[in-house]
Amino acid sequence: MTALEHVTSVEEVAWGIVFVAVTMTIHAFAMPLTFAACTRFRSRFGDQRGFFAGVRVLLLASGLIVMAHLVEVAAWAMFFVLRDAFPTTSAAYYYSLLQYTTVGSELTLPDRWRLLGGMIAIAGALAFAWSTAVLLALAQRFQDEQLRRLSVPAEDIGQ
Repeated sequence: MTALEHVTSVEEVAWGIVFVAVTMTIHAFAMPLTFAACTRFRSRFGDQRGFFAGVRVLLLASGLIVMAHLVEVAAWAMFFVLRDAFPTTSAAYYYSLLQYTTVGSELTLPDRWRLLGGMIAIAGALAFAWSTAVLLALAQRFQDEQLRRLSVPAEDIGQ
């Protein structure tokens, strides 16, 4: 079958929608937990409001966000393993990670599942946008604290 002969099936589209929803559901649990963990970490070290205390919070957030994305990629990879789309779990994870990050991969899905490569990219783009919003909120808090420490008036920073 050539690329032009492939017909997208309802099953393929349905599984794509399901796994975009799975990705976003995992993210819906992970992002509030990340924000809460960072807030608790920050309050636990309340006396340490300095530069490095703030950086540690941002590093914690970054690590938790990366872990959430890796779990989401694993969900896609497990689907591919269960559907015998790849010969190994490693290959399925590698493919899923590269598609999720929109890097692309030299590996390809069987024709029956090829639309899912693009659906992984959609899921990744949505999840990265949400992660960016969480990290931005934490970074803004850090930046505001640093500017207060430096006694820079809010009107001087455009607020």
